[in-house]
Amino acid sequence: MLDVTPNRPNLPAEIACRRTFAIISHPDAGKTTLTEKFLLYGGAIQMAGQVRAKGEARRTRSDFMKMEQDRGISVSASAMSFDYGEFRYNLVDTPGHSDFSEDTYRTLTAVDAAVMVIDGAKGVESQTQKLFEVCRLRDLPILTFCNKMDRESRETFEIIDEIQENLAIDVSPASWPIGVGREFIGCYDLLNDRLELMDRADRNVVSESIKINGLDDPLLTEHVPAHLLEQLLEEVEMVRELLPPLDPQAVLEGHMTPIWFGSAINSFGVKELMDGIGAYGPEPQPQSAEPRQISPDEKKVAGFVFKVQANMDPKHRDRVAFVRMASGHFKRGMKLTHVRTKKPMAISNPVLFLASDRELAEEAWAGDIIGIPNHGQLRIGDTLTEGEALRVTGIPSFAPELLQGVRAGDPLKSKHLEKALMQFAEEGAAKVFKPMIGSGFIVGVVGQLQFEVLASRIEMEYGLPVRFEQSQFTSARWVNGSTQAIDKFAESNKQHISYDHDGDVVFLTRLQWDIDRVGRDYPDIKLTATKEMMV
Repeated sequence: MLDVTPNRPNLPAEIACRRTFAIISHPDAGKTTLTEKFLLYGGAIQMAGQVRAKGEARRTRSDFMKMEQDRGISVSASAMSFDYGEFRYNLVDTPGHSDFSEDTYRTLTAVDAAVMVIDGAKGVESQTQKLFEVCRLRDLPILTFCNKMDRESRETFEIIDEIQENLAIDVSPASWPIGVGREFIGCYDLLNDRLELMDRADRNVVSESIKINGLDDPLLTEHVPAHLLEQLLEEVEMVRELLPPLDPQAVLEGHMTPIWFGSAINSFGVKELMDGIGAYGPEPQPQSAEPRQISPDEKKVAGFVFKVQANMDPKHRDRVAFVRMASGHFKRGMKLTHVRTKKPMAISNPVLFLASDRELAEEAWAGDIIGIPNHGQLRIGDTLTEGEALRVTGIPSFAPELLQGVRAGDPLKSKHLEKALMQFAEEGAAKVFKPMIGSGFIVGVVGQLQFEVLASRIEMEYGLPVRFEQSQFTSARWVNGSTQAIDKFAESNKQHISYDHDGDVVFLTRLQWDIDRVGRDYPDIKLTATKEMMV
């Protein structure tokens, strides 16, 4: 690997070796399979569970929700930590389904880089593009893995052109495929002059690696059929003429993405990608906060909650806050200040994750992601520090695009329903609005599938069948202004006013005309489609 100059050379070694990243992709590009193989190489599991496999192999480690396992899709972000070589990897697997994009957006506030997985046959798909734009907003470094090369796929230069044009980022190949589909035998490692050959017989076996002294090494003719070798030599010559060489600084600045080719299901190309994350991925970065930025090398501990997941273990009806450590060296049993409530919290049972498995975390450093079991004290956006009143910023909440009413199958269990809905609102799984007039709740989500997930979870976790029904409202906006102006506005528009789970005033609309009317008649009121998690 090339030497990469770290952007902050004074980081303690324990922090400098952390690599905290998310995997983003369009559904079905192979993201969960790639995650499995990362864990396999990291020694965290003995056998990777393919998403579409049967029996034991069916139980993929990163999809722990029953619905995820039944459907073979990821709908919640899960975090995993493992060691590989000299690095400590903190991997966050994000929902691939677009209906859960808000969860993904928040997850991307907690990582320092992203691995973009592309299907070799389909190239850059719509959801990939949306997620890439989110990464671009945060200047996240991106490393690309072009998956499924063992199936019929697009021409390699065509894939690279599409990434460069659609995503406006320079692409530098780190490896180059030899053959495609049935003829795919492996890759040429352009960074290290190695021939990597795929083993089709055993999907969990690391590919064979042969050191080559340049492309005129006679060893190549022993392992690569003549017609494929001729094509490889021609294409690599074009790559070196037409495409930019890998520039580690450009990668860290988010202007360039290195691309590896492989087949995650065959464990091929995964090791090279993991080496690449270590070499070209950034170490833990400073975190935006008020009134000042948090630097990872600060001695004092600070961290923030980017996700809350309830009932990961149905037997314990627990709530776990996923906390990204922003600075310092955390030790189990430490007392940290919960900045929103100004109260101290003793963190006595923090956990490290391997999807639904977890182990007690004795310590954690900046860059790590730990879980803090709690009974509702911690919310998304909360900051924990060793006393300083810092508030991490940039964790958004979006206005829902679909609104429906909800009723409990048993009217006598409406209190149970309220408790379940509030839990999901605090998790960020849905927006829950309590109308100013009338009874019941209105639930808001980004995509239709979220209603199915909510109904399934409420029944499974609370034993409470529910039904969602059409609402007269089509969108929601948070109301901003002085307290006096908001009170006056709410009093005049009672039919449209609700309160979210934080108690903030929300204006529910039927038509765009409702929003236009507010802008015209109430100049001191501002309606917004996003709300920062104010804590």
